Amino acid sequence: MIHPMLFLVVALGYAIALFLLSLYTETRNSEESKGSFGSFELPIVFSYWRLFVLSLLGLYFEMLMIRWLSSEIRVFAYYKNLVLIACFLGFGLGCALCRRRVHPVATAVPILFFTIFVAAPLPGMHDAVVNLTTLIGMTSQVQIWDIPAAPDALKYTALAAAIAAVASLFACLVFIFVPIGQVVGSMLETAPRGPRGYTVNVAGSLVGILLYTFICFFYQPPAIWFLVGAVLLGVVFLRQRKAVLVFLGSCLLVAAALTIWVDNTSRIYWSPYQKLALTPLRDKAEIVAYYLNTNDSFYQQILNLSPDFIERHKDSFVGEDPNWNPYNLPYHFMSSPRSVLVLGAGMGNDVAAALRNTTAPITAVEIDPLILKLGETLHFEHPYQSPRVRIVNDDARSYIQYSREKFDLILFSLLDSHTTASSYSNIRIDNFVYTKEAISRAREMLSPDGLMIVKFQVTSDWIGERLSGLIQQAFHQAPFQVQSIARYGTGGNFYIVGSAEAMRRISLDANLANRVSLTRESHATLTTDDWPYFYQKDRGMPAAVLAMGGFLICLSWYMIRRMTGRRQSGSSPMWSLHFFLLGAGFMLLEAQIVSKMALLFGTTWVVNSIVVSGLLLLIVIANVVFERWPFYSMAVPYAGVIFSGLAAYIIPLRALLFESLSLRITVATLLLCLPVLFAGMVFVRSFADMRFSGAALGWNLFGAVLGGMLETASQATGMRALTLIAVGLYVGSWIARNKVGTLPLVDTILDREEHQVLAGMR
Repeated sequence: MIHPMLFLVVALGYAIALFLLSLYTETRNSEESKGSFGSFELPIVFSYWRLFVLSLLGLYFEMLMIRWLSSEIRVFAYYKNLVLIACFLGFGLGCALCRRRVHPVATAVPILFFTIFVAAPLPGMHDAVVNLTTLIGMTSQVQIWDIPAAPDALKYTALAAAIAAVASLFACLVFIFVPIGQVVGSMLETAPRGPRGYTVNVAGSLVGILLYTFICFFYQPPAIWFLVGAVLLGVVFLRQRKAVLVFLGSCLLVAAALTIWVDNTSRIYWSPYQKLALTPLRDKAEIVAYYLNTNDSFYQQILNLSPDFIERHKDSFVGEDPNWNPYNLPYHFMSSPRSVLVLGAGMGNDVAAALRNTTAPITAVEIDPLILKLGETLHFEHPYQSPRVRIVNDDARSYIQYSREKFDLILFSLLDSHTTASSYSNIRIDNFVYTKEAISRAREMLSPDGLMIVKFQVTSDWIGERLSGLIQQAFHQAPFQVQSIARYGTGGNFYIVGSAEAMRRISLDANLANRVSLTRESHATLTTDDWPYFYQKDRGMPAAVLAMGGFLICLSWYMIRRMTGRRQSGSSPMWSLHFFLLGAGFMLLEAQIVSKMALLFGTTWVVNSIVVSGLLLLIVIANVVFERWPFYSMAVPYAGVIFSGLAAYIIPLRALLFESLSLRITVATLLLCLPVLFAGMVFVRSFADMRFSGAALGWNLFGAVLGGMLETASQATGMRALTLIAVGLYVGSWIARNKVGTLPLVDTILDREEHQVLAGMR
């Protein structure tokens, strides 16, 4: 079950984690911190620009690691928040340890370890990566492409092996962020003006997200990401000579390794969403197709179904009628549409088929700009160059939600996502496409005699039943079903439905009627915009997710207690609980806002970046409010969080689907994002009461770890319920705060002024 190389990798991961844990564990009998090459003591010389760059680095590396590992270790493309949780835990531990010695090797060694694991051309290493994905995927109780469910006899054994493997990688990932967290925490503690320091911290984080997004906009590979990281590390740690050698050297080694260790059989591209590997298929000297993999799994292909190619390659179609190839099949059921909509146009096969079989104008919707670019450049029939084709680079759900056009034929073309919409959520890019609301909206886009065809590769009976059930509910009739398989092409199941007249025509055509069957009544659990988990069979928390989450919470707690000790000087348990609950509540607020905004504006990378940046901007505004009016009553922001959160829960999301973009932005921002502003006001006032302590920030980030775990509760409750859970956590933090006496804000300000005077005397 476990590949020998994976066993070695996991063992090495545990060895690295234990070694780094020993560096950060203080013995009871010694007050001296352990040393390592490049280690240094805190605090270092304070400056706002250094705090800004360090904060930028923290978010930049968080985005980098989430994107890199979720692309190379395929299962993390579906569970990105595991990587996110590890990043938060590492940064939180760093903040809590901001008065301890910093060990740059804690960042360098795990990064090199992950590079070897995902990229080294060692015998069996690639098989080890695949084996890890299979172990986690087969026990996840969620549909993941190309991964079978575990046999009952091996289910628990496979789950235990998966947990053991993930724990090793999780611990190594945590340590990457500890050194940066330490320095940021120390900077915040020594900032002459605490509120300004925290504002600079948030502003740097905002720029870190924007910088990474900007790099992705130009389709740059991970080697470039690490080179940019090396430059930033070099700038900020220039005075720590040995430390900069460790930080800079590790990033440069990773960049070099990722440049040299490449698979020359495929050309690698990095779109804003995923890693793409393009491989040409040759027949003698001629390229006859291109295969496109994403995250090491087959995704789509470029085919040539032109009459000339078919005539020259008859051997590729032996025993098959090219006219009934899966791409030509829809036009037997609708031969003369006046307009065609292709959702999930990919690299152009369906668009080329529409051009060959009709004279209609075609609207092609595709979310990934790089896939569109590959289709424009490489497709044999050049469909995207046709004047009849209008290209729309957008999310399919966003397009059908807000377009007011009508179409004779709407084709859902193998819309099957292999990644999630955001680092803050486990919702996949296509989840909002296959919901009751989405299919109903697509029905409204059909002309009176139109036809809708959903093409999907059904690998589980319940997936097919769910698709059929969604269509039945929207059209009030069962769709026809036909399965198509081809040696040259991508087959699948076709669900065909439309007006009563269109369905009658199909029934009366003997050639068509003999090929189709009527789907039976569906009893599957249907997905909605509130519960959009299309690839999960039933509502509920999968046992594997609970087991994995529970184990990682225990591991996180062990690391916190082992590294920080049982007591944190200068803070009471209630203050720690207060910040812990604030972190958990804010993480849930952020996760459900990102998911809801994806529905309102599209699951595109641009929307995701804008939303996360906007939330950070609201925190900056909260800081500005605090600097201007520092003595506001805490009852005001707490009431704001509670009442605005309840409003976001009570008002259904469908009420915000305004056709006017400006109205949608205004109402969504006020309703969904207002709780973040009030939450920011709660946090900055509490942070000031604790003299901007690194330990307080650490406990806040520990809480974010719990919040990340709780986000998976939406798989049982739906997304709206996350808002109620977040409100409950904020109420708990208010109770914890009221159980301890608060430090007068004036004392905090005076203490900082005294600190400045003493620093000047030294």
